[in-house]
Amino acid sequence: MTVTSSEQAPWGRVDDDGTVYVREADGERAVGQYPDATPEEALAYFERKFTELAGQVGLLEQRVRGGAPAQDVAKAIAHLTETVAGANAVGDLAGLTERLTKLSGSVGELTEKQSAEAKAAVAQALADREALVVEAETLAAQDPAKAQWKQVSAQLDALFARWQAAQKDGPRLPKAESNELWKRFRTARGTIEGHRKAFYAELDGVHKEARGRKQELVDRAEALASRGSAAIPDYRRLVDEWKGAGRAGKRADDALWERFKAAGDVLFAAKAEQDAIENEEFAGNLERKNELLVEAEKLLTVTDVAKAKQALLDIQRRWDAIGKVPRDAIRSVEDRLRKVESHVRKLDEDNWSRTDPEKAARSEGLASQLTSAIEKLERELAEATAQGDARKIKDAEEALAARRVWLQALGS
Repeated sequence: MTVTSSEQAPWGRVDDDGTVYVREADGERAVGQYPDATPEEALAYFERKFTELAGQVGLLEQRVRGGAPAQDVAKAIAHLTETVAGANAVGDLAGLTERLTKLSGSVGELTEKQSAEAKAAVAQALADREALVVEAETLAAQDPAKAQWKQVSAQLDALFARWQAAQKDGPRLPKAESNELWKRFRTARGTIEGHRKAFYAELDGVHKEARGRKQELVDRAEALASRGSAAIPDYRRLVDEWKGAGRAGKRADDALWERFKAAGDVLFAAKAEQDAIENEEFAGNLERKNELLVEAEKLLTVTDVAKAKQALLDIQRRWDAIGKVPRDAIRSVEDRLRKVESHVRKLDEDNWSRTDPEKAARSEGLASQLTSAIEKLERELAEATAQGDARKIKDAEEALAARRVWLQALGS
């Protein structure tokens, strides 16, 4: 049974011989046949062709909304417009054409927008490159003698990496401006490299000189070994020279210092051995001096100057006769004896202060003067009181009080 046109899709039909037609504004157009199939199957096949075209148009619309390159969009519109015009498909082909025409009208606006964006991107890229150049030129302009070259080299490498990344991923720049910026960057980079090489060449010379000086110090230090602990003062002087010898480079410094220190360790080891022998030898002296200190410290409670001085003199003679004590005990026993000596000296000074004839005479003369001044002030106070002069009363009282304090202190 043949299916009539009214029973088929609104955009197409199938005639009795299986030919499929699409309906357009100016009539029908045959789009093909689908043999050995029902009219519904034949229409469905060519409707799928239309759906594919509609999908392409929809995808192109999305690309336009997403900001696809205007030139690519224009090519795609032209291609699709030509394809839709003679498409062997059943559907609203006119509607697709209309959508493509609308897209074509937006290409100009898209082109203008993208052109402005491209110009802005180029301007920003030029500004970014200029900033990189300025950073490089700033590095190149600094005083080479004050530069931290490891840090400067790292900064320069980072700047060059940023330049390469901008060259690879950034927009294409005008050749003349790009070349001029690169020329400036390359010049700054060359200046930095030149300064760096000169610095390290000079540093190598300094290191070489310092290595020679330190090698000499090592040789001199190692030559002291035969003298043992007696050479320690000389070694200490060599240490002072070492501090002023300068840097010879980390590896050389470490190796030379290891030898220099080892030479000193030999001397200090000899001294430690000698000290150990002396400590054992002088242990008995320490015991005797500790016993003598117990006797000496009893003088801390003595107030008789003559007795204390005589006893201390005897103790000092015996102290010297005992001799040396172990090195680590010298400070403690000497401090204890100094304390006793200070006490006796204080007793002697206080006694002299009390019995000094000249001081006594001066004190008596001053006391007499203060007594006369007090008597005079007392008279002035009485007169001021009689007159009712408050200011004179106050001045007289203050002066009188001060001189009475002085007289009391003089008497004590």
